[in-house]
Amino acid sequence: MKQTTIASEISLKGVGLHTGQEVTMTFKPAPINNGFTFIRVDLEGQPIIEADANYVVNTQRGTNLEKRGVMIQTPEHVLAALVGCDLDNVIIELNASELPIMDGSSKYFVEAIEKVGIVEQEADRKVYVVKEVITYTDESTGSEITVIPSDQYCITAMVDFGTKVLGTQNATMKSVSEFKSEISSCRTFSFLHELEALLNHGLIKGGDLNNAIVYVDKEISPETMENLKKAFNKDSISVKPNGILDNLTLLYPNEAARHKLLDVIGDLSLIGTRIQGKIIANKPGHFVNTQFAKKMSKIIKLEERNNVPSYDINKEPVLDIHGIMNLLPHRPPFLLVDKILELSDTHVVGLKNVTMNEDFFVGHFPGAPVMPGVLQIEAMAQTGGILILSTVPDPENYLTYFMKIDNVKFKNKVLPGDTLFFKCDLISPIRRGICHMQAYAYANGKLVSEAELMAQIVKVK
Repeated sequence: MKQTTIASEISLKGVGLHTGQEVTMTFKPAPINNGFTFIRVDLEGQPIIEADANYVVNTQRGTNLEKRGVMIQTPEHVLAALVGCDLDNVIIELNASELPIMDGSSKYFVEAIEKVGIVEQEADRKVYVVKEVITYTDESTGSEITVIPSDQYCITAMVDFGTKVLGTQNATMKSVSEFKSEISSCRTFSFLHELEALLNHGLIKGGDLNNAIVYVDKEISPETMENLKKAFNKDSISVKPNGILDNLTLLYPNEAARHKLLDVIGDLSLIGTRIQGKIIANKPGHFVNTQFAKKMSKIIKLEERNNVPSYDINKEPVLDIHGIMNLLPHRPPFLLVDKILELSDTHVVGLKNVTMNEDFFVGHFPGAPVMPGVLQIEAMAQTGGILILSTVPDPENYLTYFMKIDNVKFKNKVLPGDTLFFKCDLISPIRRGICHMQAYAYANGKLVSEAELMAQIVKVK
């Protein structure tokens, strides 16, 4: 899939939930590979803060980012809207530190994005495909987030606050396409005892009964009732039979769980890379969400640094050994490719299972078998030969000859029992039967050898 951004800019105005400060927020189109970035236009130099988990400094009553002393407060609902609208690159300009709370959900942000529309960009979308179970657990709270392999990005959130008024709830988003209709309108919530503490500490200055569901988990004293009236500028406040303060009606019986799922989406956007996997969040909160995001970000960057691609050897190959022998003239014991896993106009991926039965292990070396580096290069070349021979209608009438080998490096040993993957990418288009490729060989999650190869096919019949 291609990356996306918004078609044009659009602004919204509101107040920050905790600061009570008025803020104007503007969504702007962003170039490819920009990701989500915030710009504080109210500060000198208009500093940029990337939506990056490594900038999270505080998760009390929301996710807070800081880069070089510049703060971004409670961005999770906006970030959830961007992900939920299937966007990759957006610039968010702010004239204050805290994003507007609006009605406590992502609804108004989604509506703004839909108003201007979404455009596709030229670059491919970067997606991290989850291949194994990854978990982060907060031992102090029992909160846990796990991701497991899946065909798409989906999330299940389970909440249990140990209170009768809220009980145990769960919510599931089977795909991002469900976000707008099922998740985006679900509002933030608080318990009465938390609300009292926040008011006493001078927080939620921008709160009112229209942007937060308040669950009454204790008896309201006359003094607390008066404080609530004053805080929310209401003449009267009462408790509904379902245990929430009045002026709000629940959109769903499990709206609290759906909102927690919304928060998970927003916080996990701080990974900076799209995820293909199923997220299971048990008692999620901003701390465990962002710690999991940091862990995922570290794993992804480490894999990128090692630059080792992953291939599913259980999928049906593009070419099995019979298809390979229909293209290549090589035969055992000098046929060094067992399968072709991928084949396009510009690249090819091959596989070889290295066994102790290989003839070359007899003499290289007795008692310490190691696959010769020159044969690794030959196997790369045979894989690349399949790419070039696939471009002619009668490959059986051609032979492939080396013209040049440059920048050869051997990084790790290849031993009996290893599975070798060969990836060859065209450096330039094939012309007059000449193929110029960059080739890599991988085994055991490591790069074992690489080379720049040039070969030519010659018709012999």
